[in-house]
Amino acid sequence: MTEAARQVWPSVRSIPVSAVTDAKPHGRLRPARPEQVAGGAGTGRDTSGGAAAGHGGTGGGGSPATGVGTAGAHPRGTHARLNPAAELGFSGDPGQHGDHGDELLHAQRIWDGTLATNRLDDAGLNAERQRVETQDVTAAVSLLVDGWPQDVRACVESLLDHTHVKVLALDLGDVDGAGDVLAGLAERHPERVTLWRVAERPHWRGGTATWGESRAKLLRLDDSDVHVLMETSVALRGDALTPLLAAIAEGAAAAGWHGADLYDDGLREAGPGRVQALTGEIVAVRRQAALSALPEDAHYVRNADLALSLGLRGELVVPEGTPPLVRLSAHDVPADYADREARRNYDGALRLTRG
Repeated sequence: MTEAARQVWPSVRSIPVSAVTDAKPHGRLRPARPEQVAGGAGTGRDTSGGAAAGHGGTGGGGSPATGVGTAGAHPRGTHARLNPAAELGFSGDPGQHGDHGDELLHAQRIWDGTLATNRLDDAGLNAERQRVETQDVTAAVSLLVDGWPQDVRACVESLLDHTHVKVLALDLGDVDGAGDVLAGLAERHPERVTLWRVAERPHWRGGTATWGESRAKLLRLDDSDVHVLMETSVALRGDALTPLLAAIAEGAAAAGWHGADLYDDGLREAGPGRVQALTGEIVAVRRQAALSALPEDAHYVRNADLALSLGLRGELVVPEGTPPLVRLSAHDVPADYADREARRNYDGALRLTRG
């Protein structure tokens, strides 16, 4: 085991920050623009016009066409069909009209197939464009670990499998052996996983290590352009980060997979597109902006992410599409504690909206 993975600091506060990371220039990101709809080109739509593929149903050269709606297509250069309309169910004779209902049915099938092909092509082009736009943007995923070792393993391994970003993990008190699991992962993947361990136990377990102080420490230990706050109660099943990074690269202050709008009677789910607040298990944020917005006085996670997003200056974006995430086990804490701290965080978030 490496020295870093073996060392246990007495408290979160005692972990040294070796450099002043908030002064580092970040030329890879364009400035956040409050007036810009940051998700306009990074939410799954191809605003440059999309792809035109799928209309002809054939590929280039002599290769057969592939994709939805192209079954039965012949390679370019083969002989013309004697009655292509009849093969589709239409009459090949202008004087024979056939059944009008059949014509409508077949026309609808062709239209549906063409739309499906275009959607697939657009999705592929958009994903590739996002990868190109974010290839020079540095990012790190931060994990705050306070138990549930099996979920910790699944979460970290999914990040290793589906992303290329750094993983920054802070273990609080080795609850149920979660710190040892992290140490093993950091030992096997030292180029990807950086671990800090403290003896201080989490606040919800009667300790003194709070969510706000711990998250703030991870933020200051990071020097990336984009800092991703992720909970160990979820794992990736695909690239869930690139759409978030693309939204930030286009001008958003932060992006996440779950948005909310605030009303007098509480929160309502919002998105995709521009939203008033971000919640959920994974939120990407401009690191420099988060330094002044993160609620360091929050004891517990619930509604603290809401307060963070409301404290940011700039647009908040939810990408289009279904996030490639899977929920693991429920990370339950004592109900009275969770309710009290969630209410405290929510009240703090409301003060931000009224200020």
